[in-house]
Amino acid sequence: MDLLPPKPDQLVAAAGNVAHKVLYGGLADLRPMPRTLIDDGELREVYHYRPAGTVHESGDPVLLVTPLAAPAICYDLRRGCSLVEHFVALGRRTYLVEYGQVSFRNRNLGMEHWVDEVLPTAIREVSAHAGGRPVHVVGWSLGGIFTMLTAADRPDLPIASLTVVGSPVDVKKVPLVAPVRPLLNLSAGRGLLTRGYRALGGIPQPLVNWAFTAASVQKVVTKPVAVLTHLDDTDYLAQLEAVDRFMDNMIAYPGRTFGQLYHRFVKGNSLAAGAMEIGDRTIELSAITAPVLVFAGATDGIAPVGAVRPVIDLLTHAREARFEIVPGGHLGMLTGRAARGSTWRVMDEWIEQWSSPDAPPARAARKKASAKKASAKKATATKATATKAAKKPPAVRKTTTRRPAPKEASPSADTIGSNPTRRYGSGGSRALGG
Repeated sequence: MDLLPPKPDQLVAAAGNVAHKVLYGGLADLRPMPRTLIDDGELREVYHYRPAGTVHESGDPVLLVTPLAAPAICYDLRRGCSLVEHFVALGRRTYLVEYGQVSFRNRNLGMEHWVDEVLPTAIREVSAHAGGRPVHVVGWSLGGIFTMLTAADRPDLPIASLTVVGSPVDVKKVPLVAPVRPLLNLSAGRGLLTRGYRALGGIPQPLVNWAFTAASVQKVVTKPVAVLTHLDDTDYLAQLEAVDRFMDNMIAYPGRTFGQLYHRFVKGNSLAAGAMEIGDRTIELSAITAPVLVFAGATDGIAPVGAVRPVIDLLTHAREARFEIVPGGHLGMLTGRAARGSTWRVMDEWIEQWSSPDAPPARAARKKASAKKASAKKATATKATATKAAKKPPAVRKTTTRRPAPKEASPSADTIGSNPTRRYGSGGSRALGG
Protein backbone atom coordinates (compact mmCIF):
# COMPACT_ATOMS: atom_id res chain seq x y z
CA MET A 1 0.00 0.00 0.00
CA ASP A 2 1.25 3.53 -0.81
CA LEU A 3 -0.12 7.04 -0.78
CA LEU A 4 -1.79 6.46 -4.14
CA PRO A 5 -5.35 5.04 -4.19
CA PRO A 6 -4.97 1.47 -2.90
CA LYS A 7 -6.06 -1.65 -4.73
CA PRO A 8 -9.07 -3.60 -3.44
CA ASP A 9 -6.91 -6.48 -2.14
CA GLN A 10 -4.72 -3.99 -0.27
CA LEU A 11 -7.78 -2.44 1.36
CA VAL A 12 -8.99 -5.86 2.48
CA ALA A 13 -5.55 -6.75 3.92
CA ALA A 14 -5.26 -3.37 5.67
CA ALA A 15 -8.74 -3.71 7.19
CA GLY A 16 -7.89 -7.19 8.41
CA ASN A 17 -4.65 -5.99 10.03
CA VAL A 18 -6.38 -3.09 11.77
CA ALA A 19 -9.16 -5.37 13.04
CA HIS A 20 -6.66 -7.93 14.32
CA LYS A 21 -4.71 -5.19 16.08
CA VAL A 22 -7.84 -3.82 17.77
CA LEU A 23 -9.38 -7.17 18.70
CA TYR A 24 -6.27 -9.13 19.68
CA GLY A 25 -3.82 -6.41 20.66
CA GLY A 26 -1.21 -7.04 17.99
CA LEU A 27 -0.01 -8.93 14.94
CA ALA A 28 3.40 -10.15 16.07
CA ASP A 29 3.95 -13.63 17.51
CA LEU A 30 5.97 -12.64 20.57
CA ARG A 31 6.12 -16.05 22.22
CA PRO A 32 9.64 -16.65 23.58
CA MET A 33 11.51 -19.75 22.54
CA PRO A 34 11.45 -22.32 25.37
CA ARG A 35 14.65 -22.41 27.42
CA THR A 36 16.18 -23.83 30.58
CA LEU A 37 18.51 -22.10 33.04
CA ILE A 38 21.79 -24.04 33.32
CA ASP A 39 23.93 -21.58 35.31
CA ASP A 40 23.57 -18.32 37.19
CA GLY A 41 25.52 -15.86 39.29
CA GLU A 42 25.71 -12.11 39.90
CA LEU A 43 24.29 -10.48 36.74
CA ARG A 44 24.81 -13.78 34.91
CA GLU A 45 22.12 -16.14 33.68
CA VAL A 46 23.01 -18.82 31.13
CA TYR A 47 20.16 -20.47 29.26
CA HIS A 48 19.91 -23.46 26.95
CA TYR A 49 17.17 -23.29 24.31
CA ARG A 50 15.35 -26.58 24.12
CA PRO A 51 14.87 -28.17 20.69
CA ALA A 52 11.27 -28.51 19.59
CA GLY A 53 9.45 -31.56 18.29
CA THR A 54 11.64 -34.10 16.50
CA VAL A 55 14.62 -31.74 16.06
CA HIS A 56 17.83 -33.39 17.25
CA GLU A 57 20.69 -31.24 18.55
CA SER A 58 24.18 -31.90 17.24
CA GLY A 59 27.44 -30.15 16.50
CA ASP A 60 29.29 -27.43 18.38
CA PRO A 61 27.25 -25.09 20.60
CA VAL A 62 26.50 -21.43 19.87
CA LEU A 63 26.53 -18.90 22.73
CA LEU A 64 24.69 -15.61 22.15
CA VAL A 65 26.11 -12.71 24.19
CA THR A 66 23.80 -9.80 24.93
CA PRO A 67 25.09 -6.25 25.31
CA LEU A 68 24.57 -4.19 28.42
CA ALA A 69 21.36 -2.12 28.49
CA ALA A 70 19.64 -4.06 25.69
CA PRO A 71 17.26 -6.90 26.58
CA ALA A 72 18.07 -10.48 25.58
CA ILE A 73 15.04 -10.50 23.26
CA CYS A 74 17.36 -8.89 20.70
CA TYR A 75 18.16 -12.49 19.71
CA ASP A 76 14.57 -13.71 20.04
CA LEU A 77 12.64 -10.71 18.75
CA ARG A 78 9.58 -12.52 17.41
CA ARG A 79 8.73 -15.77 15.69
CA GLY A 80 9.99 -15.58 12.13
CA CYS A 81 12.60 -12.94 13.02
CA SER A 82 14.37 -14.76 15.84
CA LEU A 83 18.01 -15.80 15.51
CA VAL A 84 17.40 -18.24 18.36
CA GLU A 85 14.50 -19.85 16.51
CA HIS A 86 16.66 -20.08 13.38
CA PHE A 87 19.52 -21.86 15.14
CA VAL A 88 17.23 -24.19 17.10
CA ALA A 89 15.33 -25.19 13.94
CA LEU A 90 18.66 -26.19 12.35
CA GLY A 91 19.47 -28.42 15.30
CA ARG A 92 22.26 -26.26 16.68
CA ARG A 93 22.93 -26.40 20.40
CA THR A 94 21.88 -22.84 21.22
CA TYR A 95 22.65 -20.93 24.43
CA LEU A 96 22.37 -17.35 25.66
CA VAL A 97 23.90 -15.33 28.49
CA GLU A 98 21.95 -12.39 29.86
CA TYR A 99 22.37 -10.21 32.92
CA GLY A 100 18.94 -9.63 34.43
CA GLN A 101 17.90 -6.28 35.90
CA VAL A 102 20.70 -3.92 36.95
CA SER A 103 20.03 -2.06 40.22
CA PHE A 104 21.74 0.52 42.42
CA ARG A 105 23.47 -2.23 44.40
CA ASN A 106 25.37 -3.21 41.23
CA ARG A 107 26.86 0.27 40.87
CA ASN A 108 30.42 -0.82 41.79
CA LEU A 109 30.66 -3.52 39.12
CA GLY A 110 33.09 -2.61 36.35
CA MET A 111 33.83 -4.04 32.91
CA GLU A 112 36.13 -6.59 34.52
CA HIS A 113 33.05 -8.30 35.97
CA TRP A 114 31.97 -9.27 32.46
CA VAL A 115 35.45 -9.93 31.04
CA ASP A 116 36.80 -11.82 34.07
CA GLU A 117 33.74 -13.60 35.40
CA VAL A 118 30.52 -13.50 33.37
CA LEU A 119 31.70 -14.47 29.89
CA PRO A 120 34.49 -16.92 30.83
CA THR A 121 32.11 -18.75 33.15
CA ALA A 122 29.33 -18.78 30.54
CA ILE A 123 31.65 -20.16 27.84
CA ARG A 124 32.95 -22.92 30.10
CA GLU A 125 29.45 -23.87 31.28
CA VAL A 126 28.12 -24.02 27.72
CA SER A 127 31.05 -26.15 26.60
CA ALA A 128 30.52 -28.55 29.51
CA HIS A 129 26.76 -28.73 28.91
CA ALA A 130 27.41 -29.57 25.25
CA GLY A 131 29.75 -32.44 26.07
CA GLY A 132 33.04 -30.54 26.12
CA ARG A 133 32.74 -29.09 22.62
CA PRO A 134 34.28 -25.73 21.68
CA VAL A 135 31.85 -22.80 21.57
CA HIS A 136 30.96 -20.44 18.73
CA VAL A 137 30.47 -17.10 20.50
CA VAL A 138 28.19 -14.48 18.91
CA GLY A 139 28.16 -10.96 20.36
CA TRP A 140 26.04 -8.01 19.27
CA SER A 141 26.99 -4.36 19.86
CA LEU A 142 28.73 -4.01 23.25
CA GLY A 143 28.33 -7.78 23.62
CA GLY A 144 30.73 -8.11 20.70
CA ILE A 145 33.26 -5.79 22.40
CA PHE A 146 33.10 -7.84 25.61
CA THR A 147 33.42 -11.03 23.57
CA MET A 148 36.61 -9.85 21.85
CA LEU A 149 38.17 -8.59 25.10
CA THR A 150 37.41 -11.91 26.79
CA ALA A 151 38.85 -13.98 23.93
CA ALA A 152 41.99 -11.82 23.87
CA ASP A 153 42.47 -12.08 27.63
CA ARG A 154 41.69 -15.80 27.96
CA PRO A 155 43.18 -17.82 25.09
CA ASP A 156 42.63 -20.98 27.17
CA LEU A 157 38.84 -20.77 26.81
CA PRO A 158 37.18 -23.39 24.55
CA ILE A 159 36.26 -20.96 21.75
CA ALA A 160 35.70 -22.33 18.23
CA SER A 161 35.03 -18.95 16.59
CA LEU A 162 33.85 -15.41 17.28
CA THR A 163 31.10 -13.52 15.47
CA VAL A 164 30.98 -9.79 16.18
CA VAL A 165 27.85 -7.92 15.04
CA GLY A 166 27.67 -4.10 14.93
CA SER A 167 30.50 -3.45 17.42
CA PRO A 168 32.31 -0.12 16.85
CA VAL A 169 36.00 0.08 17.75
CA ASP A 170 36.76 3.55 16.36
CA VAL A 171 34.26 5.77 18.14
CA LYS A 172 35.53 8.89 16.38
CA LYS A 173 33.77 7.60 13.28
CA VAL A 174 30.37 7.35 14.98
CA PRO A 175 28.39 10.38 13.71
CA LEU A 176 26.35 10.61 16.91
CA VAL A 177 29.50 11.08 19.01
CA ALA A 178 31.71 13.17 16.71
CA PRO A 179 29.91 16.54 17.21
CA VAL A 180 30.13 16.39 21.02
CA ARG A 181 33.63 14.90 21.33
CA PRO A 182 35.34 18.30 21.91
CA LEU A 183 32.90 18.97 24.77
CA LEU A 184 33.61 15.60 26.39
CA ASN A 185 37.28 16.47 26.83
CA LEU A 186 36.71 19.86 28.48
CA SER A 187 35.74 18.60 31.93
CA ALA A 188 38.73 16.26 32.51
CA GLY A 189 36.44 13.75 34.22
CA ARG A 190 34.74 16.26 36.54
CA GLY A 191 31.83 17.21 34.28
CA LEU A 192 28.11 17.12 34.81
CA LEU A 193 27.73 13.67 33.20
CA THR A 194 30.37 12.14 35.46
CA ARG A 195 28.80 13.58 38.60
CA GLY A 196 25.38 12.52 37.38
CA TYR A 197 26.06 8.82 36.76
CA ARG A 198 28.01 8.58 40.02
CA ALA A 199 25.12 10.05 41.99
CA LEU A 200 22.58 7.78 40.27
CA GLY A 201 24.77 4.70 40.55
CA GLY A 202 24.60 4.25 36.80
CA ILE A 203 22.42 5.17 33.84
CA PRO A 204 18.77 4.31 34.63
CA GLN A 205 16.50 2.55 32.15
CA PRO A 206 14.52 5.64 31.04
CA LEU A 207 17.72 7.42 29.98
CA VAL A 208 18.94 4.35 28.13
CA ASN A 209 15.63 4.17 26.29
CA TRP A 210 15.86 7.87 25.43
CA ALA A 211 19.40 7.44 24.06
CA PHE A 212 18.40 4.58 21.76
CA THR A 213 15.36 6.55 20.59
CA ALA A 214 17.53 9.60 19.87
CA ALA A 215 19.88 7.44 17.81
CA SER A 216 16.99 6.58 15.48
CA VAL A 217 15.07 9.84 15.64
CA GLN A 218 14.49 9.90 11.89
CA LYS A 219 12.66 6.57 12.02
CA VAL A 220 10.62 7.77 14.99
CA VAL A 221 9.52 10.90 13.12
CA THR A 222 8.60 9.03 9.94
CA LYS A 223 7.01 6.06 11.71
CA PRO A 224 3.34 7.25 11.42
CA VAL A 225 3.69 7.65 7.68
CA ALA A 226 5.44 4.28 7.41
CA VAL A 227 2.59 2.59 9.28
CA LEU A 228 -0.04 4.17 7.04
CA THR A 229 1.76 3.14 3.87
CA HIS A 230 2.21 -0.45 5.10
CA LEU A 231 -1.20 -1.14 6.63
CA ASP A 232 -1.63 -4.07 4.25
CA ASP A 233 1.78 -5.61 5.11
CA THR A 234 1.25 -7.88 8.12
CA ASP A 235 4.90 -8.87 8.45
CA TYR A 236 6.05 -5.23 8.39
CA LEU A 237 3.57 -4.22 11.10
CA ALA A 238 4.48 -7.25 13.20
CA GLN A 239 8.15 -6.25 13.04
CA LEU A 240 7.33 -2.74 14.24
CA GLU A 241 5.45 -4.19 17.21
CA ALA A 242 8.40 -6.42 18.10
CA VAL A 243 10.87 -3.52 17.90
CA ASP A 244 8.60 -1.37 20.10
CA ARG A 245 8.60 -4.12 22.73
CA PHE A 246 12.39 -4.31 22.50
CA MET A 247 12.69 -0.56 23.07
CA ASP A 248 10.33 -0.72 26.05
CA ASN A 249 12.52 -3.28 27.82
CA MET A 250 15.89 -1.50 27.98
CA ILE A 251 18.04 -2.17 31.03
CA ALA A 252 20.13 0.21 33.17
CA TYR A 253 23.94 0.47 33.08
CA PRO A 254 25.93 -0.17 36.30
CA GLY A 255 27.66 3.07 37.35
CA ARG A 256 31.30 1.93 37.33
CA THR A 257 30.93 0.05 34.05
CA PHE A 258 29.33 3.07 32.41
CA GLY A 259 32.12 5.28 33.74
CA GLN A 260 34.77 3.02 32.22
CA LEU A 261 32.96 2.92 28.89
CA TYR A 262 32.47 6.68 28.92
CA HIS A 263 36.07 7.61 29.76
CA ARG A 264 38.02 4.85 28.00
CA PHE A 265 35.78 3.82 25.14
CA VAL A 266 33.97 7.04 24.16
CA LYS A 267 36.30 9.86 25.33
CA GLY A 268 39.59 7.99 25.07
CA ASN A 269 38.68 5.92 21.98
CA SER A 270 41.20 3.39 23.28
CA LEU A 271 39.99 0.43 21.22
CA ALA A 272 40.86 2.27 18.01
CA ALA A 273 44.48 1.50 18.91
CA GLY A 274 43.58 -2.09 19.69
CA ALA A 275 43.87 -2.13 23.49
CA MET A 276 41.88 -1.32 26.61
CA GLU A 277 42.66 -1.28 30.33
CA ILE A 278 40.57 -3.81 32.21
CA GLY A 279 41.19 -4.23 35.92
CA ASP A 280 44.93 -4.30 36.56
CA ARG A 281 46.11 -5.04 33.01
CA THR A 282 45.84 -3.97 29.40
CA ILE A 283 44.09 -6.31 26.99
CA GLU A 284 45.14 -6.20 23.33
CA LEU A 285 42.87 -7.39 20.55
CA SER A 286 45.91 -8.67 18.66
CA ALA A 287 46.05 -11.50 21.22
CA ILE A 288 42.90 -13.09 19.74
CA THR A 289 43.79 -16.32 17.96
CA ALA A 290 40.29 -17.65 17.23
CA PRO A 291 38.77 -16.96 13.80
CA VAL A 292 36.63 -13.80 13.82
CA LEU A 293 33.68 -12.83 11.61
CA VAL A 294 32.78 -9.13 11.77
CA PHE A 295 29.46 -7.66 10.56
CA ALA A 296 28.61 -4.02 9.90
CA GLY A 297 25.14 -2.76 9.01
CA ALA A 298 24.90 -0.72 5.81
CA THR A 299 22.56 1.82 7.45
CA ASP A 300 23.69 1.48 11.08
CA GLY A 301 23.84 4.90 12.78
CA ILE A 302 25.10 3.59 16.15
CA ALA A 303 27.94 1.47 14.74
CA PRO A 304 28.48 2.61 11.14
CA VAL A 305 30.72 0.74 8.72
CA GLY A 306 33.61 3.14 9.21
CA ALA A 307 33.58 2.58 12.99
CA VAL A 308 33.39 -1.22 12.77
CA ARG A 309 35.74 -2.05 9.88
CA PRO A 310 39.03 -0.95 11.57
CA VAL A 311 38.92 -3.95 13.90
CA ILE A 312 40.03 -6.18 11.02
CA ASP A 313 43.46 -4.51 11.02
CA LEU A 314 43.78 -5.15 14.76
CA LEU A 315 43.14 -8.92 14.58
CA THR A 316 46.69 -9.66 13.47
CA HIS A 317 46.91 -13.13 15.04
CA ALA A 318 43.40 -14.43 14.38
CA ARG A 319 43.27 -17.62 12.32
CA GLU A 320 40.97 -15.74 9.96
CA ALA A 321 39.38 -12.28 10.08
CA ARG A 322 36.43 -11.78 7.76
CA PHE A 323 34.40 -8.62 7.23
CA GLU A 324 30.82 -8.40 5.95
CA ILE A 325 28.53 -5.46 5.21
CA VAL A 326 24.89 -6.53 5.45
CA PRO A 327 21.57 -4.70 5.01
CA GLY A 328 20.00 -3.04 8.03
CA GLY A 329 20.51 -0.70 10.94
CA HIS A 330 21.86 -1.54 14.38
CA LEU A 331 19.09 -3.97 15.35
CA GLY A 332 17.85 -4.75 11.85
CA MET A 333 21.18 -6.23 10.74
CA LEU A 334 20.88 -8.76 13.57
CA THR A 335 17.22 -9.68 13.52
CA GLY A 336 15.43 -7.65 10.86
CA ARG A 337 13.46 -9.17 8.03
CA ALA A 338 16.41 -8.89 5.62
CA ALA A 339 18.72 -10.61 8.13
CA ARG A 340 17.05 -13.94 7.42
CA GLY A 341 18.63 -14.05 3.97
CA SER A 342 21.85 -12.18 4.71
CA THR A 343 23.36 -12.09 8.20
CA TRP A 344 21.98 -15.45 9.33
CA ARG A 345 23.04 -17.22 6.15
CA VAL A 346 26.60 -15.95 6.48
CA MET A 347 26.64 -16.97 10.16
CA ASP A 348 25.54 -20.49 9.22
CA GLU A 349 28.35 -20.83 6.69
CA TRP A 350 30.90 -19.43 9.14
CA ILE A 351 29.89 -21.74 12.00
CA GLU A 352 29.99 -24.76 9.70
CA GLN A 353 33.42 -23.75 8.44
CA TRP A 354 34.91 -23.63 11.95
CA SER A 355 32.96 -26.50 13.53
CA SER A 356 34.34 -29.82 14.70
CA PRO A 357 34.92 -32.50 12.04
CA ASP A 358 31.58 -34.26 12.52
CA ALA A 359 28.66 -33.02 10.42
CA PRO A 360 27.40 -29.62 11.62
CA PRO A 361 23.68 -29.47 12.39
CA ALA A 362 22.78 -27.13 9.52
CA ARG A 363 24.47 -29.36 6.98
CA ALA A 364 22.89 -32.45 8.51
CA ALA A 365 19.45 -30.83 8.44
CA ARG A 366 19.80 -29.92 4.78
CA LYS A 367 21.08 -33.43 4.01
CA LYS A 368 18.08 -34.95 5.78
CA ALA A 369 15.67 -32.66 3.92
CA SER A 370 17.31 -33.58 0.62
CA ALA A 371 17.02 -37.28 1.44
CA LYS A 372 13.29 -36.94 2.16
CA LYS A 373 12.79 -35.06 -1.08
CA ALA A 374 14.68 -37.71 -3.05
CA SER A 375 12.65 -40.47 -1.41
CA ALA A 376 9.38 -38.77 -2.39
CA LYS A 377 10.52 -38.42 -5.97
CA LYS A 378 11.59 -42.06 -6.07
CA ALA A 379 8.12 -43.19 -5.03
CA THR A 380 6.58 -41.57 -8.10
CA ALA A 381 9.50 -42.07 -10.47
CA THR A 382 9.09 -43.42 -14.01
CA LYS A 383 11.49 -44.34 -16.74
CA ALA A 384 12.05 -40.60 -17.33
CA THR A 385 13.99 -40.46 -14.05
CA ALA A 386 17.14 -41.73 -15.70
CA THR A 387 16.85 -39.12 -18.43
CA LYS A 388 16.39 -36.34 -15.88
CA ALA A 389 19.38 -37.58 -13.91
CA ALA A 390 21.49 -37.52 -17.04
CA LYS A 391 20.52 -33.90 -17.67
CA LYS A 392 21.34 -32.78 -14.14
CA PRO A 393 23.93 -30.00 -14.30
CA PRO A 394 27.26 -30.57 -12.57
CA ALA A 395 27.68 -29.10 -9.09
CA VAL A 396 29.35 -25.71 -8.90
CA ARG A 397 32.69 -25.90 -7.15
CA LYS A 398 33.56 -23.33 -4.56
CA THR A 399 36.96 -21.73 -4.80
CA THR A 400 39.02 -19.96 -2.19
CA THR A 401 40.64 -17.54 -4.59
CA ARG A 402 40.85 -14.12 -2.95
CA ARG A 403 39.63 -11.34 -5.19
CA PRO A 404 40.84 -7.75 -4.95
CA ALA A 405 38.63 -5.59 -2.77
CA PRO A 406 35.99 -3.77 -4.85
CA LYS A 407 34.52 -0.38 -4.13
CA GLU A 408 31.61 -0.36 -1.72
CA ALA A 409 28.25 -0.80 -3.40
CA SER A 410 24.89 0.56 -2.40
CA PRO A 411 23.11 -1.69 0.12
CA SER A 412 20.44 -4.01 -1.21
CA ALA A 413 18.06 -6.25 0.68
CA ASP A 414 18.12 -8.66 -2.27
CA THR A 415 21.76 -9.63 -1.91
CA ILE A 416 23.88 -10.93 0.90
CA GLY A 417 25.89 -7.99 2.12
CA SER A 418 26.52 -4.75 0.31
CA ASN A 419 29.68 -6.00 -1.38
CA PRO A 420 29.39 -7.44 -4.91
CA THR A 421 31.80 -10.30 -4.13
CA ARG A 422 30.08 -10.83 -0.77
CA ARG A 423 33.30 -11.76 1.03
CA TYR A 424 36.36 -10.00 2.38
CA GLY A 425 39.24 -11.94 3.86
CA SER A 426 41.38 -10.01 6.32
CA GLY A 427 43.77 -8.89 3.61
CA GLY A 428 40.99 -7.65 1.38
CA SER A 429 39.38 -5.78 4.26
CA ARG A 430 42.60 -3.98 5.07
CA ALA A 431 42.83 -2.82 1.50
CA LEU A 432 39.49 -1.03 1.75
CA GLY A 433 39.60 2.71 1.96
CA GLY A 434 37.95 4.76 4.68
